[in-house]
Amino acid sequence: MKKSNKTILWIFLAAVLAIIILYPKLSKNWGPKKESVKGGAANIGIAQAIVVKPSYLAESIKVSGTLTADEEVDLSFETSGRITDIYFTEGTSVKKGALLAKLNDKDLQAQLSKLKIQQKLIEEKEFRQRTLLEKEAVSREAYDQILTELKSNEAEIEIIKTRILYTEIHAPFDGIVGLRNVSPGAYVTPAIKIARLTNIASLKVDFSVPEKYSGTVKLGNTLSFTVEGTDKKYQAKVYAIEPTIDVQTRNILLRANYNNTNFTLLPGRFVNIELVTNNINNALCVPTQSIIPEAGIEKVYLASNGIVKQSTVQTGIRTEKLVEILSGVSPGDTVLITGILQVRPDMPIKISKVYSIEELP
Repeated sequence: MKKSNKTILWIFLAAVLAIIILYPKLSKNWGPKKESVKGGAANIGIAQAIVVKPSYLAESIKVSGTLTADEEVDLSFETSGRITDIYFTEGTSVKKGALLAKLNDKDLQAQLSKLKIQQKLIEEKEFRQRTLLEKEAVSREAYDQILTELKSNEAEIEIIKTRILYTEIHAPFDGIVGLRNVSPGAYVTPAIKIARLTNIASLKVDFSVPEKYSGTVKLGNTLSFTVEGTDKKYQAKVYAIEPTIDVQTRNILLRANYNNTNFTLLPGRFVNIELVTNNINNALCVPTQSIIPEAGIEKVYLASNGIVKQSTVQTGIRTEKLVEILSGVSPGDTVLITGILQVRPDMPIKISKVYSIEELP
């Protein structure tokens, strides 16, 4: 029994001695590591960044719309009759006031000739009566009767001239005449459309926005739009806003004007619209991915002298890619845009690339 106790005692002493000898080496391997300056610092973050500077920022909304002609009318006669002449060629431009089509008006022309002959006779009779009245050779009543006859004949002439105008179609504005639906010799009524006249030198861009933007959109707001088949952007300006909100859709209707002098676009086309509702010329902006929301507070990471710094910011308007910074960032600050999840405040940081606003991917 005594021999067994001595064995245990020697084993214990050997274990204690081994621990004393090996402890310094184990403490170096298991203890906290220190950063090495010469061999490259451990735990250095690598990120891309942007240098903040004042720039233009526009807040916009994207909706769809339709192009419509600035002026458009279906041409038809104001009276019934048989077409004698058509003076336009389909698909060509015409000037305001140009005669486009004519109905048979021979009976009206005959009546007009008769009234004009009567007019000359009555005018001569009125002249004689007026001369006699000045000499008190006829009564005032007799002169008034011939004067009334003269005025009545003049009115009849104007009526016939108006009826003759009803047998003609004149262009109410400059435009392009479309395809005609009738031929010379056809009998037409006011219900029959002869052709359509359209002014496409200027186009209207009709669209609507949700009612929440009713206090934001204003006359003069600029917009850009694209049409299917091309990435080209066209510019227009809002010139009219419907004063009421549609109770069915809860949208407000707007209309913009596009100068289509080259006739590059046609009415009826579907368009994708980006409407600028607010713009700032000297805004401090950062990419949206730079903003870190945290418990109702928004923050960004800055790179300052190779060290990560955290800054609480107040944001303004937002676009698809950018966020306006109202406070918390100053011009010239370097804001991290990548590697944000891997860095912490006061951590060493290495910037692999610096972007400008225009260069952002």
